[in-house]
Amino acid sequence: MQTEHVPVYSSALGEHMWPSEPPDPALYLRKGDGSRVRAGEFKKPMPTPCPPTAAAFAPRDNPPNSQFRKFYERGDLPVAVEHKGTKNVISWKVDPDKLDYHHYLPIFFDGIREKEEPFRFLAVKGVEDMLKAGKNKILPVIPQLIIPIKTALNTRDNSVMCITLQLLQKLVDSADLVGEALVPYYRQILPILNLFKNKNLNSGDKIDYSQRKKQCLGELIMETLQLFEAKGGDDAFINIKYMVPTYESCINM
Repeated sequence: MQTEHVPVYSSALGEHMWPSEPPDPALYLRKGDGSRVRAGEFKKPMPTPCPPTAAAFAPRDNPPNSQFRKFYERGDLPVAVEHKGTKNVISWKVDPDKLDYHHYLPIFFDGIREKEEPFRFLAVKGVEDMLKAGKNKILPVIPQLIIPIKTALNTRDNSVMCITLQLLQKLVDSADLVGEALVPYYRQILPILNLFKNKNLNSGDKIDYSQRKKQCLGELIMETLQLFEAKGGDDAFINIKYMVPTYESCINM
């Protein structure tokens, strides 16, 4: 007659336990020669390669090697930071209207891509002061400003692009015929604007209280294109339309 399995009292645990067979040492002491490992049975499958992302909107390298930084560290620029109680202002050692614009204005424009202080502050405020005082001196310098403007836009950095677009608007408004002088250089300036023109802030039904800071790239680009068309003469719209196909005229509406 077969004996029936019954629980066995364990004094260590203080309760009855069902008996279990002891494990076979051959199951966990068995050794192999590593053939399965060499065959790659335990190796994880390699992921299939996929094409890299274009990263069209990613910021590009912006090394701190601008001409403005070099000239300022050498002491060749007639500007300094004046620390006041409420805010810092730029201190000119020479009146801006007496400067050689062919020499200094491209250098200041080259510094607007700087992100470190005091280079960024001095470059941006210096450009603004020179545009206010330049008048007839600005128009002959336009060809020399294209490469610094293009370099700043090609950084694809949101803060640098916003500052560059604001200064472009002030450049167009600074003197007569500046807008028309920029028309031949649309092919250097507008491709980046065409890329970022839809970078708007989608706030839904909320209120954007920082509109006064002009940090929305899409709105800045649209304002700049409309100003280009208004100040660029008869050929401005067709040239803008060639580089930005989705642009619609703000004049012939």
